[in-house]
Amino acid sequence: MRISVIGAGSFGTALAKLVAENGHDVLLWSHSKDTADAISSQHENTIYLKGIALPESIKVTTDLAAAVNHAELVVSATPTQAIREVYANTNLAVPVVVASKGIEKKTHLLVCEVFKQIFGKEREQNLFFLSGPSFAREMALKIPTAITIAGYHTERLPEIQKVFHNDYFRAYATPDVTGVELGGALKNVMAIATGIADGLKFGSNTRAAIITRGLAEIARLGEKLGAKPITFMGLAGMGDLVLTCTGDLSRNRTVGLKLGAGMTLAEIQSEMRMVAEGVPTTESAYELAQQLGVELPITTAVYKILYENKPAREAIKELMSRSIKFE
Repeated sequence: MRISVIGAGSFGTALAKLVAENGHDVLLWSHSKDTADAISSQHENTIYLKGIALPESIKVTTDLAAAVNHAELVVSATPTQAIREVYANTNLAVPVVVASKGIEKKTHLLVCEVFKQIFGKEREQNLFFLSGPSFAREMALKIPTAITIAGYHTERLPEIQKVFHNDYFRAYATPDVTGVELGGALKNVMAIATGIADGLKFGSNTRAAIITRGLAEIARLGEKLGAKPITFMGLAGMGDLVLTCTGDLSRNRTVGLKLGAGMTLAEIQSEMRMVAEGVPTTESAYELAQQLGVELPITTAVYKILYENKPAREAIKELMSRSIKFE
């Protein structure tokens, strides 16, 4: 199958490697000429996935129209806040597997809703969403990984699963698009929270509490949006949450660690080339919760630290001082 991967960051590159090694004809689109040149000349993404050899069969381009025209299937791995800009003038009539995670700023839309707005609800049968505990570097090293692919039309899911599935990458399926998307978005907020707690040297008890109560927040907002509660017990919920909140490769946890150590958000972002999706998602999730009347205390604490310059230790103290209640 001819597959175009849109987005040559670490995750897009790892997905391109995966499907190329599964025997597909892969064209990788990069927004950056430097990244494209490195992949073409060295068969390695020296910027975002350094030290990992890529199959020589992967072709790379900076021409989005060429990538779209090549595709029988598109794998989209662009930053959430760039989705509209990237796809504004495209007309995709082929299946699209979306790997972006987050909530769009201002509109407060999940990624699935953004794509439906761009392409029209009548094309939702072509939209699929990949999520779950999957660090790009570990995928590229062929470390056993399991993820979930969600789709609106379950009868088409098996053919999409087969594109990715192999002996080290296991693809499960679900019809709960909203649950998968929400779990993938909010786990990044919780990863910032656990990073902050770790940066403050609070220890394992605090980390476990944030992960557990963070899952309760995700499920609470999910219920309001019509997601299935069982989804949050799976790979796209608990699985991705645990990985992102505890793994050293987590960009969002790294942001939290540095905030807890006393750095400002501006200082942290100036050091990072890759996007930490949890930063804009925190703002979007906080505003969405306010709009829907859903209580998200951990998200609110992270929002105050990121956007109101509240000292991290003070925000955690305020979080712990809330009135007692039943679990």
